[in-house]
Amino acid sequence: MPFPNTHPALAHALAAQGYEEPTPVQAAILEAPAGADLLVSAQTGSGKTVAFGLAAASELLGEAPRFAQAGPPLGLIIAPTRELALQVSRELGWLYAEAGAHVVTCVGGMDARREQRALASGCHLVVGTPGRLRDHLERGNLDLSALKVVVLDEADEMLDLGFREDLEEILDATPVERRTLLFSATIARDIATLARRYQREAVRIDTVRRDEPHRDIEYRAVRVAPNELEHAVVNVLRYFEPPSALIFCATREAVRHLYGSLRERGFGVVALSGELSQKERSDALQALRDGHARACVATDVAARGLDLPALDLVIHAELPQNKAALLHRSGRTGRAGRKGVSVLLVPYTRQRKAEQLLGSAQVQAIWSGPPLAEEIRERDQQRLLENPLLQEAPSDEDLALGKKLLEGTAPEVVAAALVRLYRSRLPDPEDLFDDGRGAAPPAPRHLNIDRNLERAPREPRHALETGAGTGAWFQMPVGRQDNADPKWLVPLICRLGHVTKKDIGEIRIFDGETKFEIALAAEERFREAVRNAADGDVPITPAGAPAPRSSGPKGAGPRGPGPRGPGKGRPPGKGGPPAGKGGPPRRGGPPPRGKPPKR
Repeated sequence: MPFPNTHPALAHALAAQGYEEPTPVQAAILEAPAGADLLVSAQTGSGKTVAFGLAAASELLGEAPRFAQAGPPLGLIIAPTRELALQVSRELGWLYAEAGAHVVTCVGGMDARREQRALASGCHLVVGTPGRLRDHLERGNLDLSALKVVVLDEADEMLDLGFREDLEEILDATPVERRTLLFSATIARDIATLARRYQREAVRIDTVRRDEPHRDIEYRAVRVAPNELEHAVVNVLRYFEPPSALIFCATREAVRHLYGSLRERGFGVVALSGELSQKERSDALQALRDGHARACVATDVAARGLDLPALDLVIHAELPQNKAALLHRSGRTGRAGRKGVSVLLVPYTRQRKAEQLLGSAQVQAIWSGPPLAEEIRERDQQRLLENPLLQEAPSDEDLALGKKLLEGTAPEVVAAALVRLYRSRLPDPEDLFDDGRGAAPPAPRHLNIDRNLERAPREPRHALETGAGTGAWFQMPVGRQDNADPKWLVPLICRLGHVTKKDIGEIRIFDGETKFEIALAAEERFREAVRNAADGDVPITPAGAPAPRSSGPKGAGPRGPGPRGPGKGRPPGKGGPPAGKGGPPRRGGPPPRGKPPKR
């Protein structure tokens, strides 16, 4: 029997749904001692809902083939979000359908009076979120006196969202002899404290492999210029062309901005954030499930518990705050045996942060530069040549229309029109800056892209229209170690400071910082703009002018600041460049090694 110790009604439901064998967490729970409290840690998408549904059957049904008449609930399942609660309700609905279960869902954002009437008419199972369940309990709508089983699903997220008091009030109102099943991605100290208070000698079940990442998720880290994150999202979507994708942002404002930008480019996209109504959220999710939308832009909180089993790609448009967020976001894909890809967009200025994040999660990521427009067009060609429509047998009607097209038009012209039609439905890829390195040390592993690009030459230095040396100097904590380059520094300065290229004078790039000059006519506007810049942007602060490049003997060239920045190099007269090797570079060539590039 593939599912041992399973109630017959549930076994029939599993067979009807095509379940052939249990997942690791389901098998572990079925083998646990009957009636014991369980403290379970398992990965997202591991089949937890079916697992606790099977575990609770012995208390809910016993030997009876079906439930008796509905009354006060026998089982209570608490989930952190509306979406997860609705998903659990649907899963338990089909699992217990043959047993005649009546399931009531109580979640925030839904009609509370309708829930009140459903509870009053009687039920067998209640699935809800902590806030709404506590509200029904305090109003006398929810009777927990007959409860036999309580399930806390994703308990760690409920505590992270501030539901501790709600949970404690609900659990304190349940019978002491109930069975408690607690599920959490990790068993941190606060989860262990909750378990000790509300569970009795709980059996610990851990199906999470902590020495290796999720085997069904491929992690990729894509290095991008800080001002090209939005364009990088476009190219990653176009490179993979996934049937469904989830894009994570840190704030509601970032979600709104990226959603609008993708819509403008022609992507089928929806947005999820805490400011949306329940109907708007439901409509957005349904559009993803139906295929009317192929991407969803969301915050971490809005994406908790999403029921998107066919998700192919997760994009971290902004880096996760910690390891738990990284694993939770990425865990939205690679579910139920499907393969998935999790792409982190890593600005040059935050590469160290990304490396630490991946290291703490014990994830080996493939590092690369961003997908380039040429590579995306090559993949488009390959996808067109491999399109299943070209392999299908045409219908008689299609053949007849095809012959009519060929009567007055050459085959090459018809094929070219087909290519144009195919391309017209695809948003154009963006031209991105690529540092040419691709992979990040110490393990240079590339995206599966053939790339033989030379590093772009630095733009020549240009002077202020008001005259060299008459501008105000500023600095940012980005330098050679962050692969600073005028090709992406200039657009970044313009965006953050609300200035144009002509307002920027000399740019001096040192090892750990960059100093640049702003025209006096634009200084006040620039200062105000960088003060109001978003917290996540590269900070820009006023700075003193760097040490001037002194002129040496002919052939020796000017001596700029050393790799440690102005005033921290070798003393004058010691260790200078040999004559004939330290002069300015030839026109069009790269700057001398070790010297700050000019703009």
